[in-house]
Amino acid sequence: MGSSTTYRVLNAADDSSSVIYVIDSAKHPFGIAQAAYGCASTVVAIPIANWNDALTPWPAPGFYEDEPWFGGHGDETLKNLLNHTIPKIEADLDMCRTTAQPALHNDNAGSIRRAICGYSLGGLFALYAFVNDARFDACASISGSLWYQGWMDHLRETTEKLVSSGSVDPDRPGKQDRYAFLSVGKKECKSGLPLFRCVEDNMHASADLLRTVGCRVDAIVGPGNHMQHIPERFEAALAELDEFLARP
Repeated sequence: MGSSTTYRVLNAADDSSSVIYVIDSAKHPFGIAQAAYGCASTVVAIPIANWNDALTPWPAPGFYEDEPWFGGHGDETLKNLLNHTIPKIEADLDMCRTTAQPALHNDNAGSIRRAICGYSLGGLFALYAFVNDARFDACASISGSLWYQGWMDHLRETTEKLVSSGSVDPDRPGKQDRYAFLSVGKKECKSGLPLFRCVEDNMHASADLLRTVGCRVDAIVGPGNHMQHIPERFEAALAELDEFLARP
């Protein structure tokens, strides 16, 4: 649900060894071409329809009692991206890496490096995709909806399983060479909707949990509320992802 093989190339890099996928809005595309311009990585926007259903990882109550629930079809969207959309894009752009490698702790990721980036529910989805599939080497959750019911429990359970299984060594930070950029506006925790007020605390808690499984993490609190400074936030996220993917 939600994903298709439609896409926009925001920046076509000469070097095809890294690509940043931006989760975009089908109805109101983000105006971030300028932010993507000049990146060493190719930057591709993938429009997703019906965010409340397609980008949420499991069903959860809506904002108010009389509103529909979030649909929770994120797994289906992720599978469509990995099995159909991304392979088509990389074939069209003459890239060589396949997408046949699951699992968060898989270090043998191939020759092309990928990042996934999103805003709001797109940021929640980007982080969910990164946590659950190692085919993404990096992610950016920009003003991500980390208030979403069940998110912290899911991340805590996922990271605890990896540590207890011996798949990662918490005493060797960064050994997996994976990176997460998390950001939020300083006014977002003061939202009039109580559900949103935990978003900054949850961002920092998510960062701490990701570090326990060896991820490099930047957690940034910037100016403004959820709907402000969107181009600037994308520019900062893309720059950090691009720099990380360019590392040898």
